[in-house]
Amino acid sequence: MRGALVVVAAATLTLAACGSKSADGGSSNANAGGGGTTQTTETGSAGGGAAGSAAGGGDSSAASGGGSAAASGGGTASGGATAIKPVEQISPEGAKVEQKSASNAANPAGDGKAKCSGVNIGMAGALTGANAALGINILNGAKVAIDEHNKANPDCQVQIKQFDTEGDPQKATQVAPSIVNDKTVVGLLGPAFSGETKATEPIFSQAGLLSLTASATNPDLTKQGWKNFFRGLGNDNSQGGAIANYMTKELGYKKICVVQDDSDYGVGLAKVVTETLGDAADSSCAAKVKTGDKDFSATVNQIKGASPDAVYYAGYYAEAAPFVSQLRGADVKATFVSADGTNDPQFVKQAGNAASGAILTCPCGPAPADFAKKYQDLNKIAPGVYSVDAYDLTTIMLKGIDSGITDRAKLIDYVKSYEGQGLAKDYKWDDTGELAVANPWVYKVG
Repeated sequence: MRGALVVVAAATLTLAACGSKSADGGSSNANAGGGGTTQTTETGSAGGGAAGSAAGGGDSSAASGGGSAAASGGGTASGGATAIKPVEQISPEGAKVEQKSASNAANPAGDGKAKCSGVNIGMAGALTGANAALGINILNGAKVAIDEHNKANPDCQVQIKQFDTEGDPQKATQVAPSIVNDKTVVGLLGPAFSGETKATEPIFSQAGLLSLTASATNPDLTKQGWKNFFRGLGNDNSQGGAIANYMTKELGYKKICVVQDDSDYGVGLAKVVTETLGDAADSSCAAKVKTGDKDFSATVNQIKGASPDAVYYAGYYAEAAPFVSQLRGADVKATFVSADGTNDPQFVKQAGNAASGAILTCPCGPAPADFAKKYQDLNKIAPGVYSVDAYDLTTIMLKGIDSGITDRAKLIDYVKSYEGQGLAKDYKWDDTGELAVANPWVYKVG
């Protein structure tokens, strides 16, 4: 009998597909299963009500509705002709990086001989509320790995247990005890946002539970001495520094206005970009906005008076969309540049033609065609930002389980010494839990 993907849910999901670090509310949940797939649910949500905002610790990714054109290697962002399309991967210096073939990527199916019982993987992130898309992108990517593994290994059926944090640090701390008290959970995919990671990681660290994040990018997270925490992507320093160098060295921009929101993500990213830009960062048009703002007229007027080559926005698509719309409405022609918080089809959908020509980065790369098809078949939606990364990180944990690991401490040791190629990137961590090599991707709306 072929194994079935088993999903244990801590809350009812709303469907979303992409992943930038702020999100609009609900979409409907993608079906967890293709053929022979079942889904079970159980209660135990972090809390109802409105979701915590990304400002509470969102990262570059969370979104709502529609698969990410960026993550799926192109495709339309919202049913029209405009899409977020991958351009190239760049080094910290902003130069193009040549690509490897994905043919040698780790396979979650393994050799099909794995034996295990009562060993599961947890997933913590926003699965409902305003930031649900990021968590659902990650969850759906993990589902593909779990499905492939379980179908190939009938004697080792691993569940992915879902824990909904809504992306809110306070709610995440309420959920964390449920995760660590579930002794079947030997490894955690998440948390998703930097704020909730900062709030909960002391709990996971004390419990000795492996924490592999696919999306939390605040650089300070790996400076806390947590031996259980590993980041599966580049941090904001790598993303921000690379795009700053790309703008000045590759695109030749001389004057750039840096605008940031008030989230941990936006503040940290803007700091790195500004420092790396040096004299190219025009202090006369540097500005701060708030998460939730819709009227950017004062900032737009400030930027218009400076006549910059580019406007760099460190924040999320929910604010980036009206911001770029108002810039274009005021006839500001500077290139709009942002990061993975904006790299979402909802940015294109909400900004319309104003999004055209925008340059967006992401520590994540486009999904290979084979993965995109499997993801679509299983989840009934295109891959989103961080779906591929989540697949890779889940695969690494599954490989550890297949090697005979059934306890938390040994799985941490396994990841600590892991070295291998995934679909999204190569995985090898340094002593702090950062990837040894982290090169972001550049995307363009067009």
